[in-house]
Amino acid sequence: MTIETLNLNEAEGGVPNSPLPLVIYRNVIPPATKDPAQWLEQRFAAHHWPPQWRYIIYPFTHFHADTHELLGVYAGQAQVQFGGENGPVIPLTAGDVVLIPAGVGHKAVRSENDFMVVGAYPPGMSADLCRDDPARLAAVRRRIAKVPLPAIDPITGDRGGITTLWHNPEQA
Repeated sequence: MTIETLNLNEAEGGVPNSPLPLVIYRNVIPPATKDPAQWLEQRFAAHHWPPQWRYIIYPFTHFHADTHELLGVYAGQAQVQFGGENGPVIPLTAGDVVLIPAGVGHKAVRSENDFMVVGAYPPGMSADLCRDDPARLAAVRRRIAKVPLPAIDPITGDRGGITTLWHNPEQA
């Protein structure tokens, strides 16, 4: 497994983005896994990120103002744009997991091979659906400011990942 980060600090239109880095965990699922979706769900739950759904990534720019979102790719591949309509497009493939901070825009630009993800959130959280709306930027920023930092990394547990990248960025 490798961990990549993507900094999307600046707002783009009505997409606020975040000072927290987006985290991409590559090649998380062991190669011989018979049911990758179930493996991701068990891993997320074991680290206190209860899985809530299996589906696609929407093909329109959206973000969540009330929670951070965890997406585990269990089938196929996709090109996913982060940060808004001018943001970078990142390839995701089966075995990758992406942790999207509250406020960071995302959409599937293109998907192939029956692309599917498991979605999860910190305990007690569920996703709202916000769209790129500059008139609502100040209001959604106030909501995002209230979203707590998760205590445990959804993949690594109590060490590494966001326990360093989000809680102690000077040590990353």
